[in-house]
Amino acid sequence: MLPQYNDLDIVLSDEFLIPSNRDIGAKIVPEEIADQRCTYLCGNSLGPLTKRSKALLQEELHVWGTRAVEGHFAHPYGREWMNIADTVTPLLAELVGASEKEVACMGTLTANLHLMMAAFYKPTTQRFKILCEGRAFPSDQYAFASQARLHGYDPNEAIIEMCPREGEFTLRESDILDFIAKEGPSISLVIFSGVQYYTGQWFPMEAITTAAKAQGCICGWDLAHAIGNVPMALHDWGADFAVWCSYKYLNSGPGGIGGLFVHKKWENSLLPQYAGWWGHDPATRFAMPPRFSAIPGAQGFPTIQSLGSLQIFKEVGMMTPLRKRSLQLTSELEARLVKSRFYVPDGTNNKDDTAQQDKPGFTIITPRDPESRGSQLSLLFLPPNSDVMNTVFNALSATGVVGDERKPNVIRLTPAPLYNTLGDCERAASCLEDAFEGLTKVTIL
Repeated sequence: MLPQYNDLDIVLSDEFLIPSNRDIGAKIVPEEIADQRCTYLCGNSLGPLTKRSKALLQEELHVWGTRAVEGHFAHPYGREWMNIADTVTPLLAELVGASEKEVACMGTLTANLHLMMAAFYKPTTQRFKILCEGRAFPSDQYAFASQARLHGYDPNEAIIEMCPREGEFTLRESDILDFIAKEGPSISLVIFSGVQYYTGQWFPMEAITTAAKAQGCICGWDLAHAIGNVPMALHDWGADFAVWCSYKYLNSGPGGIGGLFVHKKWENSLLPQYAGWWGHDPATRFAMPPRFSAIPGAQGFPTIQSLGSLQIFKEVGMMTPLRKRSLQLTSELEARLVKSRFYVPDGTNNKDDTAQQDKPGFTIITPRDPESRGSQLSLLFLPPNSDVMNTVFNALSATGVVGDERKPNVIRLTPAPLYNTLGDCERAASCLEDAFEGLTKVTIL
């Protein structure tokens, strides 16, 4: 068992199976480091495998092979499948700032989003609009549009997408709150991402929730990039619902089970519209009664999740020490990046210098204020409509630095506090600089 820690120099990377440079096909690395771990800065897209998750999975496969159906009730490791969600819901609840009854481990992000919108989106002639950030994750946009159509509304009229001011990359808190105050009576649902997937902006969740509730709006959150990344207090903030996936910062693996939050205030008034066997009272679930008896709260909506990773979260003290370490790592990466001679501070090349406009460069579109972001830094490559991003991305991959690309011109780099190190930040910045140095020697524009 790991000790709780406050010392930022303590590194947990040995708890994780990080691919080696050779594993990921890094072609431009010295042979002596080919079998060393790569510089993995892509936990915002897929968290790496924990050693204990691998061991837990092997145990469950053994139980399946030796106990079969009896594993539901007689489990040699004390994790009876009938109650398997009980191993993760307390940990998930702590991560999002909720009680256990307010949280359910189930489904996928988009399926859960549809369930929540079916329960909470009740448009009327006067109040039917859905307010979200512009350029929300596409799956969310598709869900919002389909829910609007299901209720007979034109998505172009029902969905309001807030976009940053001209020349800016992220939304201002004041603009969001002013808009809610002005248009609140026409808004049925306010739903933002906790952390915006593209820019990495951490929205002011408490302030937005408070503003939405003051106008009589339902307030929900997509926490795909927030859970396990930033501290939250959904219950105290008064959010109505939230949904998330688990394969990013929670490290559950591809296809990992998602989750949802429903505030306790809805416990007795919100009967699940889509009843299912596993949402039935566990005391009589296997008696198979003909009538549905819902579990109160979120768990009444119809698994082993990333138990190994969640155990690590718990053992290191959850989000308070992890947030402290995250701030250090992301600030270190940022500090090194802005020292680059290719860094463009204001996000645009000098308009008065024609030669400068054609030079390769990058800026950071994630907020510079640490309180307005999580672990992720999104790098926008310049000039626009060039092949700079693609060329740099390929060069980083060849040197064993794993980020992810968002075409046409953004690379996201994420030093996750559970397994990344200051050395990862240093190497990523160094390799980025080398990629640009190589770029200036060839014509790519």
